[in-house]
Amino acid sequence: MEKLIIKGNIPLNGEIKISGAKNAALPILAATLLSSAPIQISNIPHLQDVTTIVSLLGQMGVRITLDERSNIEVDASRLESFHAPYELVRTMRASVLVLGPLLSRFGEAEVSLPGGCAIGTRPVDQHLKGMQAMGAEIRIENGYIKAKAAKLRGATIVMDIVTVTGTENIMMAAALAKGQTIIHNAAREPEVEDLANFLNTIGAKVSGAGTSTIVIDGVEKLGGGRYHVLPDRIETGTYLAAATITRGKIKLKNTRPDLLESILLKLEEIGAIIDTGIDWISLDMKGRRPYAANISTAPYPAFPTDMQAQMMAVNTIAEGTGVITETVFENRFMHVQELQRMGANIALKGNTAICTGSDHLHGAPVMATDLRASASLVLAGLAAHGETTIDRIYHIDRGYECIEEKLAQLGAQIHRIPSEHRE
Repeated sequence: MEKLIIKGNIPLNGEIKISGAKNAALPILAATLLSSAPIQISNIPHLQDVTTIVSLLGQMGVRITLDERSNIEVDASRLESFHAPYELVRTMRASVLVLGPLLSRFGEAEVSLPGGCAIGTRPVDQHLKGMQAMGAEIRIENGYIKAKAAKLRGATIVMDIVTVTGTENIMMAAALAKGQTIIHNAAREPEVEDLANFLNTIGAKVSGAGTSTIVIDGVEKLGGGRYHVLPDRIETGTYLAAATITRGKIKLKNTRPDLLESILLKLEEIGAIIDTGIDWISLDMKGRRPYAANISTAPYPAFPTDMQAQMMAVNTIAEGTGVITETVFENRFMHVQELQRMGANIALKGNTAICTGSDHLHGAPVMATDLRASASLVLAGLAAHGETTIDRIYHIDRGYECIEEKLAQLGAQIHRIPSEHRE
């Protein structure tokens, strides 16, 4: 395993480009199973999770071609298997997204249950409930979801909880179903809307994405096409937080400010000067220390749980005391103990973290526990005095493309070494 070494207390300054959104690319790649025609997808980020789902599609017999600019052509005209094995699904829960497309187009699917998740309970019962309402026969045997349906039928589905992957899986299943499907209490995230736009590009009839009610009119077949994945709003927010915690000045290109309204408002509230264009965002701290932030996470368009850890890192060096309440996942404070190793003053009370800012953090060896927790440790290391070593950074590589290279472009002193390396 590799580590990141960071020498901190350096303000970030400069420009970088934002990558395509992981959480949009994964369901879009899964959705290519719905069509027998070639599909070209651009702005795919080079991430471990993308590699995992590409490997899963390849095992099923999908032909995948990657060009020098990381554009992917997918040909799912001939599948050899409808099986998604535990070995791949356990490494990335989003692999369950192949269930809906396989069931809808081929009438059968065998997909491993994802298993546990470090940040909390993420059941797939809403996925299965929706597909059963559409006429699927579903059994759970030996840790696998075994689903069959001669032909899915449209249905009205009320989600018990807001679930992004559940909404996406049902939306894909409904694309080739007979009749109309209506999803109530649907997730409103931009990545759900991006999947709907992709489906419509290849011939589906989806409306209402981006609202809590999505309507899908099933069609006989889907075709080919070209699609450009939207920018990653969480990567964007992470780099904005990195500039904030280091009192820096940066400009992010190839992004979408309209997807980050709750994040931008919070950053302005704590002292950042922000300017935006259609596809760029600039942030300037003017060398000043940020003010502490009070945050409560909730589904889009509220403040995202995927930015909670990064903003907690900002609070560790901010002026005053900030209260962060996590309402989405029950175990998403695993980064707190690692931040405390660096001198952070954080008290936990249930799903609330109370953080009183310090003048500075100090470098320390820390360990990443999940994707966004990893990002918070990188941010803390960038602001800390001295050297920080972050272990188990494979978590970071699941969601951040070339993070050390992009940060180095902004002036950070950061590099990657093998775990066994000794200096």
